[in-house]
Amino acid sequence: MEHAPTWLTYTFLYLAAAVVAVPISRALGLGAIIGYLAAGMIIGPSGFGWVSNVQDILHFSEFGVVLMLFLIGLELQPSRLWSLRRPIFGWGTAQMLLCSAALFGAALLARADWRLALVAALGLALSSTAIALQSIAERNLMGTDSGKAAFSILLFQDVAAIPILALLPLLALGGHASADASTLWALCKTVGIVAAVIVGGRYLLRPLLRWIAQSKTQEIFTATALLLVVAIALLMVQLGLSMALGAFLAGVLLADSEYRAELETDIEPFKGLLLGLFFIAVGMTIDFSVILRAPLAMALLVALFLAVKAGAIYALAAGLRMPPQERPLFTLLLAQGGEFAFVVFSTAQSQKIISDEQASLLIGAVAISMVVTPLVVTLVDRWVVRRF
Repeated sequence: MEHAPTWLTYTFLYLAAAVVAVPISRALGLGAIIGYLAAGMIIGPSGFGWVSNVQDILHFSEFGVVLMLFLIGLELQPSRLWSLRRPIFGWGTAQMLLCSAALFGAALLARADWRLALVAALGLALSSTAIALQSIAERNLMGTDSGKAAFSILLFQDVAAIPILALLPLLALGGHASADASTLWALCKTVGIVAAVIVGGRYLLRPLLRWIAQSKTQEIFTATALLLVVAIALLMVQLGLSMALGAFLAGVLLADSEYRAELETDIEPFKGLLLGLFFIAVGMTIDFSVILRAPLAMALLVALFLAVKAGAIYALAAGLRMPPQERPLFTLLLAQGGEFAFVVFSTAQSQKIISDEQASLLIGAVAISMVVTPLVVTLVDRWVVRRF
């Protein structure tokens, strides 16, 4: 008897886990994200071990985040995005500086090596775009002060991730000679590619979509929409930049085109499925063996980093004069670790800036924070927000 292909088995497992876990989670009032994360923990290496290639799945499923930001870009016309330039760079810069400084200081007080403290602070200062924006969308908060501020900060973090990765060679042994040149090259490359996406989107994408639409073949238009996002993501990956940032810019450039509604309709189902797969993959990344080897260290690391980061973000919310009833949710959504922290810590590990054990602890702490946050947000919705 012939065995089923591996990809078919994995597809069955992902779909079955989602179909079972998400309705149960929603019935308990916990939301879809917790269901996906729980499904990942159950079928992953630390659960029943039915799926082992976690990193490959995580990289593939990150495309769901890319599609989500493309759709968000479609909702923002260039003029509206330009009006948000001050919140993006003002609030975003303030959040990164405050959180990084607070986490760096806390790590030094804990007598960590300064290089480990800096890498941990920069990685942990980033937040999960997928979980935060999904939670904002579920609660229709994009029009509120907290929703706008969170969106601006998350968008800035996608930009900030580029210089963070460019900074890592500076911390590696022997990387001092080419540090200035590599940093300057990374900055010039980012500006050049963003300009190319803007010019190409303005003068090439719209004529291409008009030509495709003339064929009056729905599946070809859907394929073209996916090709557009995949091509931009591929370009960004080849150049070492953020896929999500490129997709967002492409969406903004098509926000006032006549095909905006059709693009949204075509891409929305793919975005939902891939985001679900992303949350499942995050659940699978939790290495329970690391937690069991040092449970107190892991619990202390998660608690300290969430407390320090939440304190800095709440102070920022107060400084922005955000309405008091919006501050708890705003703080929680940005206090968690982010998916890009996996890349930062893995890169730092490969360059021998931090040890394998340290990288495992940091990655585990980020994954646990991403699992815990939706649960805490649900509790805040029920017990805190209602009091205001």
